[in-house]
Amino acid sequence: MPRARPIVADRPEDLLLAFRRLGLPPSAREYLLEKLPHAQLLLTGLAKEEGHFLQSLHATATAPGLEEYPAWIPGDAKARPGTGLLTGRKEQFDRLLATARLESPPLTALAATVERALEAGKASGALELGGRTFAWGTRTYVMGVVNVTPDSFSDGGRFFDAEAAIAHGVALAEAGADLLDVGGESTRPGSQPVDAEEEVARVLPVIQGLRARTSVPLSVDTTKAAVAREVLKAGAHLINDITGFRSDPDLPRVVAEAGAACCLMHIQGTPATMQQSPRYDDVVDEVLAFLEDALARAEAAGVPRGRILLDPGIGFGKTVDHNLFLLRRLGELRVLGLPLLVGTSRKGFLGKLTGGKPATERLAATLGSVAAMAALGGADVVRVHDVVEARDALVVADAIRQGMEGGLLYGR
Repeated sequence: MPRARPIVADRPEDLLLAFRRLGLPPSAREYLLEKLPHAQLLLTGLAKEEGHFLQSLHATATAPGLEEYPAWIPGDAKARPGTGLLTGRKEQFDRLLATARLESPPLTALAATVERALEAGKASGALELGGRTFAWGTRTYVMGVVNVTPDSFSDGGRFFDAEAAIAHGVALAEAGADLLDVGGESTRPGSQPVDAEEEVARVLPVIQGLRARTSVPLSVDTTKAAVAREVLKAGAHLINDITGFRSDPDLPRVVAEAGAACCLMHIQGTPATMQQSPRYDDVVDEVLAFLEDALARAEAAGVPRGRILLDPGIGFGKTVDHNLFLLRRLGELRVLGLPLLVGTSRKGFLGKLTGGKPATERLAATLGSVAAMAALGGADVVRVHDVVEARDALVVADAIRQGMEGGLLYGR
């Protein structure tokens, strides 16, 4: 199935990355950088029929009627088969969509892909959780972390006791967390799984205690249907699955039947193996393909699209460079038109970037990543351990982003 990546037109470096991917020589890159108008979509995974269709439109554009369709710039047929760049104005894309839908059924997938990409980056509606409304696109929301494990990488098991975890969750809510994410199984690199019975014993009392003491919506970080079933009955609102509904085939159905929301994350390998030697041919493409499959599993089970969030899985089967590249290209994951939840808080790649600082000394690095994600990457939710500090950073980052979008930074 084809995929399309929206490219922000006012950032030349984004276009240059696309040109390199297409295999274009430097002279062609420089020429196009000056000439390309308006919207650009980088297409990958095109079938032969789809490529021929776009090429045929491009051929007709050499005659009168040049303005009818977006320009089509195919990638190098040998180095990058099935890739290309579409560029043009809104009305040109509208004509392309109409023509593709009339041609033949195989082109409807191409039309749907292009249409989703053109919508990417726009506010994706709102989500109701626990009586609260999350209006995506208005600001960046904060998810506070409550680890109920003896071996958490970030706090060393400080909140393994249920009462300590409940008190910590209440404190995070009072500090301004919009959501609380409770986890009873460590997913740090090298960690081993725990059985469902043990995980329920850890998490369930905390969910019950938090429901009694705060109205903040509750998420549970689990991969198991048995755990999800119990915590959703106890009042949890969202299931956060680090495996994107791959581990337990019953989990999507449990979420759907409860009317709950879910967050589907990308991971390469398992927590026990993920950092041994992560490799990608194209990290953005592979993360996106994984998330597309996860989304399909959720929708097939009956989870409404509007109750799904996506997470690129920073630190889960990725090197430092993979993490940085994903954060840099975060906006491309918006092609699916769903809110993005991203967690960088205290993670190992921040320690490496700051000279080996331990998890407890990574606050400043975390805030730098959080602000960058919000202001430049368009994250909708950030998952953090330090709520007060993150909210302060996000107030500034959101103001910068909104000013950029509204032209305020240019005095308009």
